[in-house]
Amino acid sequence: MNVMKISMAAAAACLLATSAHALKTEDRTLKGNMQVEYTKVPGDVNTVAEMFTKGEVYGRIRSNMFLWDWDNEKLNSTKDHDAWGLGGSLIYKTGFFNGFGATLGFYGTVPLTAENTIGTTNIGKAGKDTYRTAADGSEEAIGVLAEGYLEYKAGKTDLKVGRQIIESTLLASNDTKMVPNTFEAAVVENKDVPDTKLRLGYITQQKLRDHQTFHSILAYQKRVENDDSAGHAGLTPAKIAAAGEDKDPEMIFVTAENKSIKNLKLNADYYNIDGFFSTLVLEANYKIALGSDWSLTPGVRYLRQMDDGAGAIGGAALAGNVTASSAKGYTDPTSVDASMWAARLVLANGPFSLMGGFSKVADDADIIAPWRGFPTGGYTRSMAQYNWMANTKTWMVQAKYDFNKAGLVPGLNVAADYADMNYDDAKMLAGSLKYSDRTIFHVDAIQTFKALPNTEFKLRFATVNADPLLKTPITDTTDYDSYNEYRFEINYMF
Repeated sequence: MNVMKISMAAAAACLLATSAHALKTEDRTLKGNMQVEYTKVPGDVNTVAEMFTKGEVYGRIRSNMFLWDWDNEKLNSTKDHDAWGLGGSLIYKTGFFNGFGATLGFYGTVPLTAENTIGTTNIGKAGKDTYRTAADGSEEAIGVLAEGYLEYKAGKTDLKVGRQIIESTLLASNDTKMVPNTFEAAVVENKDVPDTKLRLGYITQQKLRDHQTFHSILAYQKRVENDDSAGHAGLTPAKIAAAGEDKDPEMIFVTAENKSIKNLKLNADYYNIDGFFSTLVLEANYKIALGSDWSLTPGVRYLRQMDDGAGAIGGAALAGNVTASSAKGYTDPTSVDASMWAARLVLANGPFSLMGGFSKVADDADIIAPWRGFPTGGYTRSMAQYNWMANTKTWMVQAKYDFNKAGLVPGLNVAADYADMNYDDAKMLAGSLKYSDRTIFHVDAIQTFKALPNTEFKLRFATVNADPLLKTPITDTTDYDSYNEYRFEINYMF
């Protein structure tokens, strides 16, 4: 990383910053990761008519701008570009009559900049979620009823059926652009067990952030099905059909969170797609008081992916080009059995926190997680990075300082991280891995002002210094994977 890049990042950090809870209004809190928490919602009503007359509308206007600066452009593949989307959302929640209620959420975005296309290929990177890409590569607006569910509450049990946001280790709204990632599902949550939250879910379809319609949670097809950057390119509709499986499989998931032991938080997630694979995630975090308001929290996460047919269909690599006759660096090319562990230490005192994390993926298969929740999230994942391929090692240092909480600068908060990602050279040389070793420096920045209530300004900057991608035969040693990325977002809630 050169001095100029560091200077630019430092300047960005001084101008704006981020916080765990950046923007608060009278009825909502917007977290630093853009999750929305509703702090004031409609209550119980006496009639069906009052369900609607005493409902609440939650509005949001968003502007999101992106600038992508490649160190070296690649002909017909990459070029410097920008993107700008303007949009927002309207969420309506009814009151609850005899425990029954409903939520509708409409989201939209309109692209305002010139199209970033080469022929029929759209070369937009992070900013492509400010628009959806048509078949001819052009950029089109998005307008979608991303949320629409019925809800039933009884005691400490809550059931939601329909289009909804789900947040867990591997499932997330990831609403850092303009439109959230949502699911068509039935989810029941129960808190009857002391200090414990249990959830059981059944998912039929998913809608990615830059998609207009709901689609398969697993089948990979550009602009039609699940074409998430972390999707498995070998699990195409054609290959799934050839194996006699359904391209629209359902997912069953179970999550459990327990805090019955003081300062100890335990989490367990299980996800199953019958005929393809299942995933188990276990996590523990324990907070140790050090005195003088200092604390140290060690955390550990273990993930185990168990093959149930997906490996024979699509192969061990997310690239989708590993078969029984072409191992390409994988020990068993027809199995998606995989595992990963990650550990971290978080040192904190009031407005300050410092985290050191490490993750290691076993040298088996790549981890499949195209649902916008990230296996290494919170441990070693930096902005826009994917580091859960087989035999990948990553370490990260992250620092946060809340200037507002410290009473130094109203509305100001700073967060930055540095990560070093080491991928498998053998898989790169074999052509089954498209990521090269790299370091990332990333700054998030959010500022709110009393003079502009309900408004938030967010700046994000990342600089990636990547090694040239190893290939056989070596015909070009140019580094095509290093870049600077700039994001600027404005949120207004009403």
